[in-house]
Amino acid sequence: GRGQNDEFADQQAVYEKLARPLLDRSFEGYNTCLFAYGQTGSGKSYCMMGEKEDRGVIPRFGEELFERIAENQSDDTTFKVEISFYEIYNERIHDLLASSKSRSKPLRVREHISLGPFVEDLSSYVASSNEDLQAWVSLGNKHRATASTGMNDKSSRSHSVFMVVLTQTKTSDEQEVCRTSRINLVDLAGSERSGKAGTTGERLKEGASINKSLHTLGKVISALCEKSTNRKKIFVPYRDSTLTWLLKESLGGNAKTAMIATVSPAASNYDESLSTLRYADQARS
Repeated sequence: GRGQNDEFADQQAVYEKLARPLLDRSFEGYNTCLFAYGQTGSGKSYCMMGEKEDRGVIPRFGEELFERIAENQSDDTTFKVEISFYEIYNERIHDLLASSKSRSKPLRVREHISLGPFVEDLSSYVASSNEDLQAWVSLGNKHRATASTGMNDKSSRSHSVFMVVLTQTKTSDEQEVCRTSRINLVDLAGSERSGKAGTTGERLKEGASINKSLHTLGKVISALCEKSTNRKKIFVPYRDSTLTWLLKESLGGNAKTAMIATVSPAASNYDESLSTLRYADQARS
């Protein structure tokens, strides 16, 4: 059974190893980002969201975020948590927390001089407790684009980005110092080969769009790795996909990023599993 196997890492172990260090960095003022990457049906959404009895990264992250705020809040230190939740479907952005009428209308990406790319008209809500935050997460998850493919009967057909903006304000001698960090928790759409997934028509178009942005993410990570080791001027193709353009500030610069790679143990998925591990290895190097 799972409990007896020393090599089995449960949801808590995954959270402690990958997500908690990002939470530490967020309180230090860094931008942070966590991706779940892997083929359709290999457990990305399970890792990020989990189930009632076995919570994933986002519920645990929210709980610890508010626990730390309670510990560190004082007369001269205050915290503000704002959340947004959107999906990128066929390279278009949809607000998962908007009303159904607004949700169907794609949003545009703009660029701010100092803050970088952002989604215009994306709704943002202040969360004053973990219960607040989890309620918004549940609402957004209900609105995600999922569809049945040959590899998974409830496959996520979009990338979902849950964004938390943490603002710390310290007051001393009549002066206010604000420190803002953006936390992006990303559940990527499943990578899959059209032949194996049995996708045609609309599903095939979705798959092509998904694979394009995953490929671009790989290229961006690879270019950033090369840049950090060679110190040369290297072009990073952020603009080649909506996902990488929006996460520009969380991938490069003042940012800490981690990736969860999920693979299927089935022998029939050998090619996909190998491809995922190569992708993760490229990201790690």
